[in-house]
Order: sequence, then structure tokens, then C-alpha cells
Amino acid sequence: MKILIVGTGYVGTTTGLIFCEMGHQVTGLDLDTHKLKALKAGKLYFYEPGLEELLSRHVAAKNIFFTKNTKKAVKENDIIFICVGTPKEADGSANLTYVKNVAESIGKYMNKSKIIVTKSTVPVGTAELVEKWVAGKQTAPIPFDVVSNPEFLREGTALQDALNPDRIIIGATSEEARNVMKELYQDFHCPIVATNPKASEMIKYAANSFLAMKISFINELARLCDDLNINVNDVSKGIGLDQRIGPQFLHAGMGFGGSCFPKDVNALIQTAKEQGQPLSILERVVKVNEEQPLYFIEKIKQALGGKLENKTIAVLGLSFKANTDDTRESPSLILIERLLAEQVVVKVHDPIVKLGSAYQYHTIEETVSGADAVVLGTDWDDYKNLDWANLKLTMKQPFIFDGRNMLDKENIVALGFHYLGVANH
Repeated sequence: MKILIVGTGYVGTTTGLIFCEMGHQVTGLDLDTHKLKALKAGKLYFYEPGLEELLSRHVAAKNIFFTKNTKKAVKENDIIFICVGTPKEADGSANLTYVKNVAESIGKYMNKSKIIVTKSTVPVGTAELVEKWVAGKQTAPIPFDVVSNPEFLREGTALQDALNPDRIIIGATSEEARNVMKELYQDFHCPIVATNPKASEMIKYAANSFLAMKISFINELARLCDDLNINVNDVSKGIGLDQRIGPQFLHAGMGFGGSCFPKDVNALIQTAKEQGQPLSILERVVKVNEEQPLYFIEKIKQALGGKLENKTIAVLGLSFKANTDDTRESPSLILIERLLAEQVVVKVHDPIVKLGSAYQYHTIEETVSGADAVVLGTDWDDYKNLDWANLKLTMKQPFIFDGRNMLDKENIVALGFHYLGVANH
């Protein structure tokens, strides 16, 4: 099949390359010249393990092309995937400007019947809007179908997730379009849920919101565990072994971030408010997540004598989680902002993210040297396997604040450090 991917970001690029792997001819459409130049050269402009090798191979084999020619791209392809951003508005709702622009362009240049697929995370009812936007720009009544096919990719493991999905959701009103989508995904060995577009759109929001809820649940529980002198890791393990609950997303830390969970939870809350059906549990999920980095800073402040002014603190990790360069809504950045407000001398390091800031250092050793404390903000493997004994010799004070509960507490304490995790007693 000839497939057009509109939007060559994290989702669009991954989706396009997976279809190349399935033997389809793919075109990536984007208006960003910088992105297109990199992708045409087989270079990934963002960090995602394993994806650049796939890109380079399929560019060389001419299985994927990249262009900014919207008219030509729309005319020459049969299935069009909309993979553009839906940024968060001030009220928490999703901004559909980019989706609307794409839909109107498709309508304007459509020359034959198309299947238009929304891959972007969009509010319930967006498929109907896309249909309206496309039809509104048509110069002739050419038939088309709009399908909802949400992505469930995790940054850092996107390639693995795309090749081995847990499920594929197809939201369509046309049996013909549904069958074409099933044929497109015929080589994937997982359940296919065929439903209508509204249910498909809700599934995406509900899935991300539920996972975010698990994170906030264990983080709020960790505060109680702190008061009761209980190791929250033991609690996580004990409840996670229950097959009805599962261990995933039950790791206490500084909260969730990234491009998906914060945006999607807020968008679902906003949708619920518009319908007069508030989602109070999710509202609390957001509140707990906003509080969690601040809670951890207070624990740091107490451990350092109640005052942070003029202390030197090294923060290791800037991305919202390991194996990605995404810093959107990263708890580390929230923590750094608060530390700077407390007149702390902040030194930061990340193996991938480059802020270009005066207080970012190239090596871990430079970052930690002279510090009163080290805060682990991202669970990079680079930080798990450090020679902490030697690093301790360069520090002003031997404090480690583990915001990810990623280090072996007993080993760290045995080296002479004062260790504080998130309810890691």
C-alpha cells in the first residue's frame, strides 16, 4: 500500500518505519525543513534507541521518502495518517489546530477516494471534526473514510512497542475502511479491537489516564509510608504481584512527565467538564503529580538542615525518564527551577539532553565535584553503575537523594553516604 505520514515527529517517524518493515511504500510529509534534511540523510533528529538504524536502512532502500510538497503527497497516496502534535491549551484541552490544517489540506488536494487515519492523540469526537474539515475544503464530492487508530508507544521503547503491540485499535464507521486497516495490520500478532471512532479515541485517553493514576497512587501512598517508616518498594512489590494489579507503573518517584500523560490526563478532565461529568479521581492524580517534586524537595531541605541557600546540588538526569531526550514536564526541571529559587548553586548532567545552560557539565565527575548533595532525577543506567566511592571523595558533603529509588541503599550507605530515597526506608 502507498501510505502518507503527515508529521514526522516521534510518532510519525516510528509509524512510517514500521510500515516500511511490513513492505509498504511510505512518504513522510512535514513542513519543517530542518527535520526533513536530517531524515532524508537517514539521521534521527530526536533520541530513540534503535530507530536511526531502521531509518538509515529504509532511506537507503528507498522504501521511505520525505517531502514538504503537500499537494503531491496527498494525491499520490491512498492511506493518510495524521501524526501531528496536539499541544495542551491553558485550560488543559487539546489544541487541534495542526490536525485541522492537515484535514483541510487533504480536502483541498484530494483527487480520489482516501482513508484518513488519526494517529495523533485527539479528544473524543475529533474523527467527526476531521470529516467535516476535509469535506469543507473539497472542490468535488470525492468519497473518503476517517478512521481512529491511536498509538500506544512508550518513549525509549517505541520501536519494540511498534513491532510488538499489545493491541491494535481501529475505530471506523465503514466496514470497507475497517477491512483495509485490518489488512494493513495483518502481519501483527495481537488482538485487534474494532469499534467506532469515539470509543477508539476514548480508549487512548483512558489507557494513559489509568497508567498515570497508578503512578500518582503509589507516590501518594509513599508519603504515608514515609510517616510510618515503611519501605514503599516492598509495598509496590507486594501489591504488584497480584495479577489483577500488576507491577508496572508502581514505582515511587518524583512524578510522571513527558509529552503524553500530563497532556492526556488534562485533556480527558477537560472533556469530562464539558460534558458535566467531572472526573474527580483524575483531578487528584494531577494534583498529586504536581505536588510530588515539591514534596521531595522538602525532604531534601530537611536532610540538609532546613536551609538550601548557597548549597551546591548536582542533579543527574534531565529527561522525564531514561532512554529519551524528552524533557517536557520533566520532574527534574521542576526540581531544578525550585532549587534555583532557593538560591542553590545547581550543577546538572544528562547523557543525552543538552540544555546549553551554563550550569550543565559534560561529565558526571565535573558535575558532582564540590557538591553538598547529588539528586538522581532520571533513571539512566549510566547513573546506576557509577563508582560512588570515588565520587564521594570529590564531594563537599556525602548526601545522595534518589528521586527514582534506583540505587541499592545498603551499598550506598556502606560507602558512607547519607542516603534518602522516596519512602525507601
